[in-house]
Amino acid sequence: MSKFKIFLPLIILLQSFAAFSQIHDPVKWQFKARKKSDCVYELIFHAKVDKGWHLYSQNIADGGPVPTRFTFNEGTYKIIGKVKEPAAHTFYDSAFSMQLAYHEGEVYFIQEVQLINDKAIKISGELEYMCCDDHQCLPPDLRNFSFDVKGSTDCAGMKTVKASSAAIPPAKTPVLTTGKKDTVKICCDGVAKGSATFVNAAGLDIKKYRFSDKACGSKFQQKEESYWLLFLLAFGVGILALITPCMFPMIPMTVTFFMNDAESKRRGRLKAVFFGLSIVFIYLMFGTVFGNPDMGNLLATHWIPNLIFFFVFLVFAASFFGLFELALPSSWINKADSKADKGGFIGVFFMALTTVLVSFSCTGPLVASILVESSKGEFIHPLIGMLGFSTAVALPFTLFAFFPSWMRSLPKSGAWLNSVKVVFGFIELALALKFLSTADLTEHWGILDRDIYIGLWIVIFTLMGCYLLGWIKFAHDSEVKHITVPRLGFIIATFGFVIYMIPGLLGAPLKLLSGILPPMSTHDFNILAKDESTADWNIKPKYSDVLHAPLGINAFFEYEEGMAVAAQLGKPVLLDFTGLGCTNCRKVEDNVWTDPEVLKMLKGDYVVISLYVDERTIELPTYEHYVSKFDGKKITTLAQKNADIQKCWFNGNSQPFYVLMNNDELLLNTPIAYQTAKSPEDFLKFLKEGKVKYDLNRK
Repeated sequence: MSKFKIFLPLIILLQSFAAFSQIHDPVKWQFKARKKSDCVYELIFHAKVDKGWHLYSQNIADGGPVPTRFTFNEGTYKIIGKVKEPAAHTFYDSAFSMQLAYHEGEVYFIQEVQLINDKAIKISGELEYMCCDDHQCLPPDLRNFSFDVKGSTDCAGMKTVKASSAAIPPAKTPVLTTGKKDTVKICCDGVAKGSATFVNAAGLDIKKYRFSDKACGSKFQQKEESYWLLFLLAFGVGILALITPCMFPMIPMTVTFFMNDAESKRRGRLKAVFFGLSIVFIYLMFGTVFGNPDMGNLLATHWIPNLIFFFVFLVFAASFFGLFELALPSSWINKADSKADKGGFIGVFFMALTTVLVSFSCTGPLVASILVESSKGEFIHPLIGMLGFSTAVALPFTLFAFFPSWMRSLPKSGAWLNSVKVVFGFIELALALKFLSTADLTEHWGILDRDIYIGLWIVIFTLMGCYLLGWIKFAHDSEVKHITVPRLGFIIATFGFVIYMIPGLLGAPLKLLSGILPPMSTHDFNILAKDESTADWNIKPKYSDVLHAPLGINAFFEYEEGMAVAAQLGKPVLLDFTGLGCTNCRKVEDNVWTDPEVLKMLKGDYVVISLYVDERTIELPTYEHYVSKFDGKKITTLAQKNADIQKCWFNGNSQPFYVLMNNDELLLNTPIAYQTAKSPEDFLKFLKEGKVKYDLNRK
């Protein structure tokens, strides 16, 4: 990895700030009428173009950038010929595959008009022009003009004419053109940002679909999801937390305390129930911090918190390996423990708080994993995650107080607990890479591609298998004299997992790890890859140098551009609300979109618009900034805009979320989320329903 590639995101960011730190107005216009005779005037349009910028000529062929055009309002005068302009510079623009004519410096456009009476009149109209420099193009601009002139009695006799254009006729709808990588010129409705070179073909009706001009009203109210899967997953993680060295020894000690209640067994059991509920309540408080959709999404997708989580998990792994003992400040624990001595139910609550704090060194990474993953959904998701986790943690303390004989079946504490802790250390090391991968994907650093990620996991889990065999030892480990049957099962599972991952180095999909691995587009060494490029239309999508669609799908990454292309091609649209760090999005792409029938429809029957809600490096041009009608926040980035579309129209912020629309922005059927989209059969049915309805409405 070269030093340049590492610092490329910083260079792009600095260039972006320079590009968008001001509103450009590189052309200054002056309008003056010069009398040639009693009835004929020259209308002079004087353009002063800033150094480094150029103004396009009137004579631009169809399919090129917007030419300079002059339109005159109706009046008592007659236009003589066309607007004259000086000889233009020409150059071959590979972005448009044509010769383009332009002007620099001071330019004079002259239009002759003949008056038809002696009255003083105002000749007015509108001019449209477009200008660029070597790095960017501004959107077409409109200027009103007016000239005060007066005829004579000799001018009478001419007919009044209606407004007409003195320039070349308006361009017809052009053939979509491809933007080449060897140019950074961007025309029409776009401005360069970083490496996101693109060309919007003139003629696409971008303005018709501009989201900032639309009303904010829910097109669809999302149905409540089933949260059982998230609850059960978090519950399973809570069970794992119970067998850690920080938590497992506390179970018999705490239960014994409740069983020996001085007042009565009934009161002791009641305290045990309250103890369990207190643990649930404490963990739910953690969930509320992540329950704010904006805060949760920020922590889940922004590179800074993900990088922090990466280093935190490395620290936890080192602690699990025995390098040092990790614990919260003793003052916190001592304060909670002192209040636990008060007795009564208040004391029981602080006893539960002490248990949570003491077990932090083992449960902290597990809690963080649940919160980060669940925070990518709605407000309720982190709460459901913490409810499942805390229920599993609290349940044994309560159940054993009611059924103390069950404790006899628990294994005794011993060296096996340290082995569990070390195994968790290897798992934490592997999970740390997931956070680094999310930061890498959102910032486009390119330091942790898919094959590197898989290679590191193979090394980590191979070392874990060697540890289970007793070939590697850490501090506090006892000698492995013999391998137990459960340990042998873990050894077989670990090395089986390693063998499963090896083909992934060559490009195998590894569907069991969908959503955990970086996308296939980041895989550098892929000998199994097929040529999946299927461009059904000849255009380079905006931002496609930064964002990439999977499986060779020729997707668009801006709502307006994708809708305009779909309208021109006469195809329905699939809005794909997704994210670079979205686990379930990758699962759908790897397990559902790879289905031959699904992929065929995505490539041939639909225009796919992938709206990434966590791509934070792409700033919108200044003229595209707007204030959200949903929450009143200023929208300045592509990610904010895409998230605003989903919140405003679909009242949600969880991904993936799939919407089928026609060219009038009307829904074709009911949108679907992950629970329905994860089945190839259901997703195919979803696509077919939308296509049938679209075709029927067109007839």
